[in-house]
Amino acid sequence: MSVPIAVRSRIEELRREIDHHNYHYYVRDDPQVPDAEYDRRWRELQDLETRYPDLISPESPTQRVGGEPLASFAEVEHLVPMLSLENAFDEAELRAFDRRVCERLGYDRVRYLAEPKLDGLAISLIFEGRRLRRAATRGDGRRGEDVTAQVRTIRSVPLRLRGEGWPTLMEVRGEVFLPKTGFTAINARAREEDGKTFANPRNAAAGSLRQLDPKITAQRPLTMFCYGLGAVQDGTPASTHSERLALLKDWGLRTSPELRVLDGIEACIAYHQEIETKRDALDYDIDGVVFKVDSLADQEALGFVARAPRWAIAYKFPAQEALTTVEAVVFNVGRTGAVTPMARLQPVFVGGATVSNATLHNLDEIRRKDIRAGDTVYIRRAGDVIPEVVRILPERRPPGTEPVKLPRSCPDCNSPVVKPAGEAIARCTGGLHCPAQRKETIWHFAARRAMDIEGLGEELIEQLVDRGMLADPADLYTLKEKREQLIDLERMGKKSVANLLTAIEESKSTTLARFIFALGIREVGEATAQALADAFPDWRQLRKIRRVEDLVPQWGVKGVGPETARAVRKFFEDKPAFTPKGAFSDWLVARKIPGVTVNVAAALVDRFETFQALSQAQVDDLEQGIKGVGHKTARAIRRFFEDKPEFTPEGAFSDWLAARKIPGVGTKVAAALVDHFKTFQALSRAQVEDLEYRKESRVPGVGEVVAERIVGFFAERRNRIVIRRLLSAGVHWETPAVPAAAPDQLPLTGKTVVITGTLSRSRDRIKSALQARGAKVTSTVSKQTDYLIAGADPGSKLTKARALGVTLVDEEGLADLLGGD
Repeated sequence: MSVPIAVRSRIEELRREIDHHNYHYYVRDDPQVPDAEYDRRWRELQDLETRYPDLISPESPTQRVGGEPLASFAEVEHLVPMLSLENAFDEAELRAFDRRVCERLGYDRVRYLAEPKLDGLAISLIFEGRRLRRAATRGDGRRGEDVTAQVRTIRSVPLRLRGEGWPTLMEVRGEVFLPKTGFTAINARAREEDGKTFANPRNAAAGSLRQLDPKITAQRPLTMFCYGLGAVQDGTPASTHSERLALLKDWGLRTSPELRVLDGIEACIAYHQEIETKRDALDYDIDGVVFKVDSLADQEALGFVARAPRWAIAYKFPAQEALTTVEAVVFNVGRTGAVTPMARLQPVFVGGATVSNATLHNLDEIRRKDIRAGDTVYIRRAGDVIPEVVRILPERRPPGTEPVKLPRSCPDCNSPVVKPAGEAIARCTGGLHCPAQRKETIWHFAARRAMDIEGLGEELIEQLVDRGMLADPADLYTLKEKREQLIDLERMGKKSVANLLTAIEESKSTTLARFIFALGIREVGEATAQALADAFPDWRQLRKIRRVEDLVPQWGVKGVGPETARAVRKFFEDKPAFTPKGAFSDWLVARKIPGVTVNVAAALVDRFETFQALSQAQVDDLEQGIKGVGHKTARAIRRFFEDKPEFTPEGAFSDWLAARKIPGVGTKVAAALVDHFKTFQALSRAQVEDLEYRKESRVPGVGEVVAERIVGFFAERRNRIVIRRLLSAGVHWETPAVPAAAPDQLPLTGKTVVITGTLSRSRDRIKSALQARGAKVTSTVSKQTDYLIAGADPGSKLTKARALGVTLVDEEGLADLLGGD
């Protein structure tokens, strides 16, 4: 079709005018004509392009409405990686960043470019010449998704650059976001149409940009602020970051209206405070301020570290908070048995999301903050991700609330819950059978370093557990009875099933050390498992351990070191007097009764003499003639005794001892001393060696903590049931025959052996047999090595052994070394 020259000219004129008005409206925030006039020109251009479709250009403003839906997003690689920013969460961290920059550059003060940190989606735009060629999401920083069709619908993104002087190729970096007004309008429309509403503007922007149909994206009022450049060919005439952004704005790209160049760190801190103050008034969500060294030469000199530039930092705002009510405190069990408290909340909108649960971390944290069901609390989305309870409002606490208590038994398996001394986390003891720990326990049991069941990975374990085919490790050895169900599993053929069942059957023959490690006892790694196997070659002895002292015998009193022991001994060498009245007085002070000081307690004991007499005294009796006791204190004492407290000689002795101010003897140590020695007379005679706390392990690497884990594990009845089932299924190990001889008379006592290469028997079994005969087995060849047991492919150890003249032993020689075993 022949197109009149006048029509061509008019179409080009309309496009220029509409681009001009788009620039002033979307980039400059400075509309040049009324909306009706803009709409008239838009319709005229649309009509002309409809009549003359050959003149439609991809850069025409009318083409922003979007093309056909995509099948999927293509993956693209960024010309220059899109890096992350280092974060600062307080003023001290920002000052530390400035100090590092100044020191590296050798300046006293640095000029920064500052702008609000948008809570949107990072986008890369590639312009070749003046035309937009590609738009991609950040992705993992190196690769993102091609969203060109979607970004073309964003009116603040030019399809062609304005002005002149642009580089041959330019990669523009920026943030796509949805203004708050647009977010409100989208959700209002969705509610009218009974559609899905978005939780926050960022989610709405992400959902809009990732629509495969660009027409849907075009209906969302997305916009974009540009903040920098990636790859550039033929450069830009600028020496600073701020000059670059000014050029981008001149070329038709939108930049933040809050951009500012600041001289020195004090100006940066003031700017951050200013932006935080006006945060809620802005029409877009921000979560901090970004500061960048303005000089491009200085940026290049500073360079990068890991995934972040040294010349930029994001100073984040404090997490947003809201008030709500704790409806209940529940406990969840994690994959490793950790019993973690969680607050069930009256739902509240905070930090851009509706929150109905919040982490309480652990019981110590609950007690520190005194959080209870029914409390009104401040909720914070820490890091804008994990909701947490910041603090309570005690004045709003309803009557009758109860402190949160740790459950005695696991909510998933009913096994005892324990909280080891000195640890913040409580744990379920039902390791082998607890449903919450099931997948983790079975995966550990089957791992290569444990029972070594080849082909049984995490994904398959998940499928087997989810289908109810595995409840604990012992069920692995019943899978052969469920062959048909195994074959039905997705992506598993008969050959795979056969291989899996063969691997399970082969795993029955193992070593004691591997079996102990496979049980997954906390703190028991491979080395400890081997040490336990060496110390208890008769497995029944280990199974019967029920006390920590069986593994780690103890002497003295816990908490009493050598200095405290000497101080206690020195105190009793002065023959102090322990009188009932003195003990009673110290006991009273330790009860923390309001108004009862040391002097008042002494006066009360002096007046009433006995516990029974004081416990029966009324307010009038207490007020009469006792110095320091007024009506208020008298009532407090009466209320205390109405609760019928117990006064025992041991308790009095403990408080008396703590009150003597012996170095190192506080309330806890005093209680431990009294609990151990019982009487004043016994403690007064104790020598330093009786007092000092010492422990001596029967097993290398097993201290008190590990011993408690082992004892706790075997104390759980259902753990013992699973172990019995494993042994009944045929799991077994060789117990090396130990010659009936004293340790110093064993055949290999004093010999050091190294094992290398591939042998017909497992290294664990060979090592156990050698140790049973007195040998020391190490992993390194040295002058002290007596024998190198070498199998196939021995590697460098063989070369070194030959050079040092170490005796070499092959498989046949090994049998001789073990006495024909």
